[in-house]
Amino acid sequence: MILNVSGRCDIVAFYKDWFMNRYKIGYLDVRNPFYKEKVSRIEFKNVDAIIFCTKNPAPILEDLKKIDKPIIFQVTLTPYKEDIEPNVHNKKNVVEAIKKLSQIIPKENIYLRYDPILLNKKYTIEYHIKAFNKLCTSLDGYLNHIIISFVDDYQNTRKNKDILNIIPFTKKDYEQIGKNFINIAKTHNMTIQTCCEEERLLEYGFLNQDCITKEMIYKLTGKTNYKKWKARNNQNCNCVEMVDIGYYNCCPHFCKYCYANYNEEEVINNYKQHDKNSSLLIGHLKDQDIIKIRDK
Repeated sequence: MILNVSGRCDIVAFYKDWFMNRYKIGYLDVRNPFYKEKVSRIEFKNVDAIIFCTKNPAPILEDLKKIDKPIIFQVTLTPYKEDIEPNVHNKKNVVEAIKKLSQIIPKENIYLRYDPILLNKKYTIEYHIKAFNKLCTSLDGYLNHIIISFVDDYQNTRKNKDILNIIPFTKKDYEQIGKNFINIAKTHNMTIQTCCEEERLLEYGFLNQDCITKEMIYKLTGKTNYKKWKARNNQNCNCVEMVDIGYYNCCPHFCKYCYANYNEEEVINNYKQHDKNSSLLIGHLKDQDIIKIRDK
């Protein structure tokens, strides 16, 4: 089993103490987001590797030595200001945290996500090229690989359309990103790929691969019996199956483009219900809950 910690919520940034408590105890519970009474129990003895997805790895750096599982970090670092990412940690500090992370785990296991790219009158193609170059320059020698994606038409994106003021991409925009980003990445000895995109930018030298491949997991675990991640429901995604232990509407980053957090009042309410000593990320088990151990 591969744990995703987490695409739904930044557990590392906001709920690190809970995760480390559960790791020490040996299991955690995940409530089904669609059938609330169904709970999956994840026992860490059944976990082969952990994929940490975060905008700020700093809170967990000192705890990584306590985790005896193979680890991959996907750190999302984008150049947006408070208008789009109201509560994201200071970006310079995140860069420094990535540098420290590369001294703890192999830099081959650190992936930078410049994700998602969106365009408006403020965040132009030129803005992104300049920001991407600055970011790669800062992290030269600390990681090898970058993943990018383009903004999607999620419920939250539509809800915040007057804030985002998104300008659709043109073929010329994709060409400028493709040519400039690949040249910048190569200058800093980094490879680059897209994530779940129709515009994969292969013609400019982007890698033709997925974010979490069977080959990558085999290097970490020595195992090959992983299925395609069908839960993604995206024909462009061939990542291995992962178990996301997060919860929707509980990430206080409040990013205006996020697919998993689209109700800020609910985020605030869920955050208040968090108990680092609970087996669940949000709230507690109830008498009517049906708990099933998930071993794969």
